[in-house]
Amino acid sequence: MEVIVAKTAGFCFGVKRAVDKVYEQIEKGGSPIYTYGPIIHNEEVVKDLEAKGVRVLETEEELAALERGVVIIRSHGVGRHIYELLDRPGITVVDATCPFVKKIHRIVEEQNAAGRRVIIVGNEEHPEVQGIKGWGDTNTLVIESAEKLDDFHIPEEERLCMVAQTTFNYNKFQVIVEKF
Repeated sequence: MEVIVAKTAGFCFGVKRAVDKVYEQIEKGGSPIYTYGPIIHNEEVVKDLEAKGVRVLETEEELAALERGVVIIRSHGVGRHIYELLDRPGITVVDATCPFVKKIHRIVEEQNAAGRRVIIVGNEEHPEVQGIKGWGDTNTLVIESAEKLDDFHIPEEERLCMVAQTTFNYNKFQVIVEKF
């Protein structure tokens, strides 16, 4: 029997990069290693990392309680305040945020600073969207569907910037854009 593996099988490059960064830290040894949230949405990988001593931290309180160690930011990224929370002696931060997600963080930060309201198209409960939102301000909105647009009043003259969760359905995104 011949098995042909599809050219696109496996992790996307951002996820592969994040996982590789954790294994690199394991090889270095020394400090305790933590990830803030599971490094990726893959139970087998997370279990393997836990078996090698990597601990998943789920809350900001757990991060704040750390006295030393390596904290790896997962591929989904995090908001600005998490970097600020970790910026202290004894803590080494390894940023494994997907470069595509990191680019969205920069866009949100820049556009927000330029006075534009940022609208994130995506699932508000998803860690990537929560991280993106953390680079905006209190006027940053998350919209998951065209129907949800009716819940918001955005003045006609308001300057906007729209970004999307990297894994969000493109067709749903297009419907939202067209409704604007």
